[in-house]
Amino acid sequence: MAQTGDEKQVAMTWNLPDLAATRALAGRLAAVLRPGDAVLLEGPLGAGKSEFARALLRAAAGDPTLEVPSPTFTLVQSYDLPQGTAHHFDLYRLSGPAGLMELGWDEAREGIVLVEWPERLGALAPADALTIRLAPGMTEEARQVTITGWDAKRAGLLA
Repeated sequence: MAQTGDEKQVAMTWNLPDLAATRALAGRLAAVLRPGDAVLLEGPLGAGKSEFARALLRAAAGDPTLEVPSPTFTLVQSYDLPQGTAHHFDLYRLSGPAGLMELGWDEAREGIVLVEWPERLGALAPADALTIRLAPGMTEEARQVTITGWDAKRAGLLA
């Protein structure tokens, strides 16, 4: 893991060798999320956004067998977690932020939101969001993950 930045915001990068390492990072993030947090999952198709969200939600629920379907067709799935309600949005099929109000975006922001394809949020993207950029690594399961958006103290909880 590499870390750069100042006290206001840091960028942290991990080269994760396999799915187990990706799930472990998602689990560390799950442990520090709280209502009002927004996690924006960026990356190309197949980068592992849905798998990261699935691992995070299972860890937050304390249930490794929790069914976490991709919300590609429903656009949003909600989960009651010990730390509050989480909403997993997949905005791939939206062209922009126009349909978000119909999906309950404002209400969802009171809980934890995970957003795949966050560029479709437009001006609704939370300024204080944690952005997680996933990219394929050198092997099929390897990923490079860069996290930005939190201050050094909070981001350090993920190390």
